[in-house]
Amino acid sequence: MLLRVEELTKNFGGLLAVDDMSFEVEKGSIIGLIGPNGAGKTTLFELISGFRRPTSGYCYFKEERIDKLKPHQICFRGIGRTFQIPQIFPSFTVFETVLVAALLHLSIKEARHRAHNVLETVGLSTKAEEITENLTIPEQKRLEVGRALASNPELLLLDEVMSGLNVVESKEMIELIQGLQDRGMTFIMVEHVMHIIMGLCERIVVLNFGRKIAEGTPEEIANNEQVIEAYLGRGGGAVA
Repeated sequence: MLLRVEELTKNFGGLLAVDDMSFEVEKGSIIGLIGPNGAGKTTLFELISGFRRPTSGYCYFKEERIDKLKPHQICFRGIGRTFQIPQIFPSFTVFETVLVAALLHLSIKEARHRAHNVLETVGLSTKAEEITENLTIPEQKRLEVGRALASNPELLLLDEVMSGLNVVESKEMIELIQGLQDRGMTFIMVEHVMHIIMGLCERIVVLNFGRKIAEGTPEEIANNEQVIEAYLGRGGGAVA
């Protein structure tokens, strides 16, 4: 098992943002993480990636406990992440942004080579010398993925990478994710575009008010009464 989360809980004062969360992720899989706004999805990503410490519970990556490690230590071990709002360095070029991440593991010569390869992979090679603040939102989303890839992750946490993309741009992002999966990469995706989650993910974990209310295949989730109620209220119809 690549990632194992056990009874993970995050309490902000009296608010339980993540409540007794447990699930597992197999190597090479794509896991969807869905739920209404405020369900605790991004907080869970922050706990896994070390940006926040859990109140209680455990997180294991390749059987090593990581819930007490700092973000750069977790990244070094092979977990990368993107952010809902692209975290760009406004004065950096696209190439420099990816290069910084590649330097986590590599010498400057090796990092430059990896940065060029990553930009080719995410379709930004022609933008290598562009200042990041000049990129469009879809390009910034690709740069987020590219920066994460440059750190050579085995597991990549994707936080709404489809948000703001049109149909063509979403299709290109899906093809990028599937291509990376074919190379052996593992993903956990937070996404609100249901047909994308249903089409990409082998399994889906559903949160509501910080708790896991369902886990299963896309078909099982689409017909789960608790999930339907969480999204649409009683009698709302199937999730699609």
